[in-house]
Amino acid sequence: MVSYLIWGIVIAVFVIVAVFAYYFNRIVILGNRADNAWSQIDVQLKKRADLVPNLIETVKGYMKHEKGVFEAVTAARSSWMGAKTNAEKAKAGNELAGALKSILAVSENYPQLKANENFNILMEELSGIENKIAYARQFYNDSILGYNNTVTTFPGMFFAGLFGKKEKEFLEIAPAERENVKVQF
Repeated sequence: MVSYLIWGIVIAVFVIVAVFAYYFNRIVILGNRADNAWSQIDVQLKKRADLVPNLIETVKGYMKHEKGVFEAVTAARSSWMGAKTNAEKAKAGNELAGALKSILAVSENYPQLKANENFNILMEELSGIENKIAYARQFYNDSILGYNNTVTTFPGMFFAGLFGKKEKEFLEIAPAERENVKVQF
């Protein structure tokens, strides 16, 4: 009789330890996946920022009177390079995307530029980076969804509170990115 009680206690302790270990590991893994997803966005934003000076140099000769567009792109790139937090980087990345859209819109008025091989190569590379950024953002938000579902549903929320883990914010598009680019001459 005593041995059944001891075995029952041992099994109960083992189950409790296993559940704690499972939820701790699950929350850590999902948090790491979300952090990795943000890192992938950061890598693509860096590649885009590194591409910008080449794009500007290629376009400058054709659009000498579009100084404001170049200044906006340069300022947005500098803002991204100086950003420290993820939120600052996301905001600066959105500003850079808007500034690049302005260059693309203005370039429509320069047929020689559109025919330039360097410009076309850079635009193709930029398009590829933009697609990767979009995919990385989607993957990040998917990772955040899995993490948030774990830390906000029962029994995960109990363990998340116990381990000091909280919900993470989704990456959202800035309102300016939802609007069409306005080009004025």
